[in-house]
Amino acid sequence: MRRLKKRAEFLAVARGARSARRGFVLQSALVDDAEADPRCGFTVTKKVGNAVVRNRVRRRLKEALRLEAERLARPGRDHVLIGRRESLELSFASLRANLVGAFAQAHKTLAKIEKANASAARASPAAATPGTVG
Repeated sequence: MRRLKKRAEFLAVARGARSARRGFVLQSALVDDAEADPRCGFTVTKKVGNAVVRNRVRRRLKEALRLEAERLARPGRDHVLIGRRESLELSFASLRANLVGAFAQAHKTLAKIEKANASAARASPAAATPGTVG
C-alpha cells in the first residue's frame, strides 16, 4: 500500500469517515480517482509517549496493516491510522482483528458516501461531492 506523506493529504482524510478501536483510530476518505491505488498514513501523537514508545506503536500498526493489506486495500481510498498507547497492550492477533474490523466499518461507511455522491451527481451534475479527497 502506498503511503500518505504530506500534511494536506492527512488533513483531507481527516474530513472523511472515522472508525475508533481500542488501539487506534482509522480515518478513511474517498479520492477523486476511483481507480487510484489505496494509500495509508500513520501518526502517533506525543501524548502517547516518548519517541521510543511512539515508534513501537507505529511499527506494530504498520506491520499489522502490511500483513492484512491484500484483504483490506480497495482502490480509490485513503486511510490514516492514528496510534494509541493501548495498541502496545493488545496481542498482535487482536490488533490485526481490530484492524480488519475497522477497515470493514470504514468501507461500509465510504460505500454509503459513494452511493450518496452518485445519486447527487445524477440529480444535479454540478453538485459538490462531500467526503472526497482531492
